[in-house]
Amino acid sequence: MVEAVGVLSEALETTERARGLLYGFHQLTGHADLRLDDAVGLLRDCGQHALADEVERELVGRNVVPGRWTYQLVEEYDDGYYATFRRLEETVRGRLVQGRRHTLEAEMKRKRRTHGHPAHTAEPADGRG
Repeated sequence: MVEAVGVLSEALETTERARGLLYGFHQLTGHADLRLDDAVGLLRDCGQHALADEVERELVGRNVVPGRWTYQLVEEYDDGYYATFRRLEETVRGRLVQGRRHTLEAEMKRKRRTHGHPAHTAEPADGRG
């Protein structure tokens, strides 16, 4: 049971990393779109008006997928897949291990620590575990 909860929690942690990459994609794409304004201006400055017009028409403000900018992808991911994943992981933890987090790691710590060694204490000195 602890292993099943641990694997599900690990999968959620991986999803958290994926979500961070999605936010990175969102921010980098937005930054690139804003830099296009500079590129268009520089193309106009050097007399390349037709190219500037094409870049402006085809790229500035373009949807990254049909009908959506990256913020919409992030919102749909957060409200759908991510919210469902978090809710179910919390439900499983609640039913199987009384809501405790990192139960697999806590068990591993208990097995791997050297009892009595000051750098291997069960909990921090302040009691938070």
